[in-house]
Amino acid sequence: MSGPQQVTLAMTGASGALYGLRLLDCLVQEEREVHFLVSKAALLVAATETDVRLPPRAQDMQHFLTEYTGAADGQIRVHGLEDWMAPVASGSGAPAAMVVVPCSMGTLSAIATGASNNLIERAADVALKERRQLILVPREAPFSSIHLENMLKLSQAGAVILPASPGFYHQPESVDDLVDFVVARILNLLQVPQDMLPRWGEG
Repeated sequence: MSGPQQVTLAMTGASGALYGLRLLDCLVQEEREVHFLVSKAALLVAATETDVRLPPRAQDMQHFLTEYTGAADGQIRVHGLEDWMAPVASGSGAPAAMVVVPCSMGTLSAIATGASNNLIERAADVALKERRQLILVPREAPFSSIHLENMLKLSQAGAVILPASPGFYHQPESVDDLVDFVVARILNLLQVPQDMLPRWGEG
């Protein structure tokens, strides 16, 4: 099995809930274990942009997402934002890779400054300090100088900044095709197999 067996996936309050939900589904189908984190703002965005209504309690959300994705029992582990005993809060237990998608500018700023005020920020801080893979998928337009400075700072610290900017050379026919473009790029970075988007020169 190529790529990490465990992935931390966080969804925050930027537009683009479909990206996070689609990535979760793909990781489950590829038999990866997922530590799932979601901000309060992300719950509102998901309810606004999709027909998915994520329960606010971690245990209820874990049950819901297990059924929603067809995951095996225990394959998805949902952690509350103040669950400081979660494996992702420590370098000794965190997965080798973390993705924040969508990544709000508030979350990006907090990660850039090492704030660690909640479990999403702490898990990202752990990924950086342990030199593990951290992929941030911002969805904002336009970027201010502050946004760009924070992204440069994070890139220099080892994070990968992958804006939610789908291409069109694969001739998309639906919103799902555009979502899959971005998710496929994330999976490629994780080295997790995907057949949604051929690599350049192969399709």
